[in-house]
Amino acid sequence: MKIAVVGTGYVGLVTGTCLAETGNTVTCVDINEEKVKMMQAYKLPIYEPGLDILFHRNIEQGRLKFTTVLSEAIQDAQIIFLALPTPPAGDGAADLSFVLGAAKDIAKIITGYKVIVTKSTVPVGTADKVIKVFDENTSVEVDVVSNPEFLREGVAVDDFMKPDRVVVGTQSLRAQKLMAELYGPYVRQGNPIIFMDTRSSELTKYAANSFLATKITFMNEIANLCELVGADVDAVRKGIGADDRIGKRFLFPGVGYGGSCFPKDVQALGRSATENNYDFKILTSVMEVNDSQRIRLVEKVRKYYNGDIKGKKIAIWGLAFKPETDDIREAPALYIIEELLKDGALITAFDPEAMANVKKQLGDKISYSENQYDALKDVDALLIVTEWSVFRTPDFDRIAELMKTKVIFDGRNLYDLQKMIDCGFYYNSIGRKTVE
Repeated sequence: MKIAVVGTGYVGLVTGTCLAETGNTVTCVDINEEKVKMMQAYKLPIYEPGLDILFHRNIEQGRLKFTTVLSEAIQDAQIIFLALPTPPAGDGAADLSFVLGAAKDIAKIITGYKVIVTKSTVPVGTADKVIKVFDENTSVEVDVVSNPEFLREGVAVDDFMKPDRVVVGTQSLRAQKLMAELYGPYVRQGNPIIFMDTRSSELTKYAANSFLATKITFMNEIANLCELVGADVDAVRKGIGADDRIGKRFLFPGVGYGGSCFPKDVQALGRSATENNYDFKILTSVMEVNDSQRIRLVEKVRKYYNGDIKGKKIAIWGLAFKPETDDIREAPALYIIEELLKDGALITAFDPEAMANVKKQLGDKISYSENQYDALKDVDALLIVTEWSVFRTPDFDRIAELMKTKVIFDGRNLYDLQKMIDCGFYYNSIGRKTVE
């Protein structure tokens, strides 16, 4: 098939590249000329494991192209994906201006039947608004389809190529047939393509992310309670995770969720509920708990130093909101750094992929190290914020030699408590006893 993808952000670029990998001809369009030139020169603007191989291969074989000219991208396309940003507005509602603006531009260009697919995460009723835009700006027949993405940063290529389900919202048999043909190669092992109406499809995305965010938040609440009653959150996690009604995933406590999806989607779903006169109490609590959980490590640091951390040298391992990405959107590390800087701490940070993005945002407010050990020279404490694999089995003898004092605050529970006792560290983690 011939496909157009409007928007080359994280979702658009992964979508376009993976669609090309199964033999489709894909043209991605973006208004950012510098970014398009970069991609035309075989350079990826994001870090995502495995994407570079598919990206280069499909450009070389002529199946994946990039342009700034909308008409060039959509003129022969049978299906047009809208993968545009929907940032939260001041009231928490999703800003649909990019999606509706692109729809209007497309409507003025097309001359034949198209399937318009909203790939962006959008609130319930967006497909109806897109349909209205086309009705007002063209007499050409179109079908508007909702096709939410369920990509996890760090494993997005696998998620797209081997999805556990594909959700498609449409009541058009013509569009349904095309979408089934498009996604057929990705579900050969029997995972379902689930067809439904557009409003249900739109809500499915928000419901999925909000449920996962709630699960994470619940476990963080359990971890906080464990610290107060003397229980071990790792034991609790294993005990409840063995129940297949609950499952093992998303039960690891930490410093809260971040990224481009969970914070925005929970907020947007809450706003949608408010607009429909429904008080979604659980989501309100999830957002409140996550706000406090993001700086829980800072509270532990303050308590350890009796409220005075001015001039303390602190190392931070991990800046991205999760491992295997350079994405720092709503990253807990940024909130932690902000609080520590307000208290007068001196910060040196290391992250395998995200430091360039943090430098753009924070500049010289903190220092950056070329490797994890350089960040530890003469520091008073180490904070672990992102669970990169490289942090899991470090050289503890080397850590002890480099640090001024052997103090670790672990926001991801990476280390065995007995190991920390044997190494002689002060070790404060989440939901477990403190090693002193």
